[in-house]
Amino acid sequence: MKTSHLSIESFRGYASRMQEVLSRSDWDGVAQLGQAMRECWITGHQVFFCGNGGSAGNAIHLANDYLYGIAKRTGGGMRVSSLSANAAVITCLANDVGYDSIYSEQLAVQAQPGDLLIVLSGSGNSPNILKVLEQAKVMGVTSCAILGYTGGKAKALADIPIHFDVNDMQIAEDMQLVVGHMLMQWLYENQPVAK
Repeated sequence: MKTSHLSIESFRGYASRMQEVLSRSDWDGVAQLGQAMRECWITGHQVFFCGNGGSAGNAIHLANDYLYGIAKRTGGGMRVSSLSANAAVITCLANDVGYDSIYSEQLAVQAQPGDLLIVLSGSGNSPNILKVLEQAKVMGVTSCAILGYTGGKAKALADIPIHFDVNDMQIAEDMQLVVGHMLMQWLYENQPVAK
């Protein structure tokens, strides 16, 4: 089967845009997030992920990576969960209190001071993302937002904003996983000593 020259150019264009984002990114926020995650791992505090749409899928994916994939021994992973994972809880909360509260209500029940919230968002303006960041502040939960586009309102609300200035939702979502996988490998190599 002959490959279309036009499709190859499209793929090259995508790869070029991705490379450009990677080459001009500031990784300081990622380093801060890595330290915060390692501290949670050492102290037994929980890490919570959430997002909408593809970002919700990434939240579930990364929760798996940190629960199991970073551990060198059985039971050695991080206490981590995705607030995007339970369809029964999400639909109950959306129906009873509104979609804007699907994550803040879960965090209010499950989190403790010293825990860490990581939100994944393209725009940084989704009402449920902003509300869970506000809930984290009230509870003494450290927050991080991994964002695309302008960073939106979440950029100012998060304790650790990680912003990729890209007007492309797919690349913004790719960057969520890039950060997640960078930190996964770093944590695997720098995990706490087993007690």
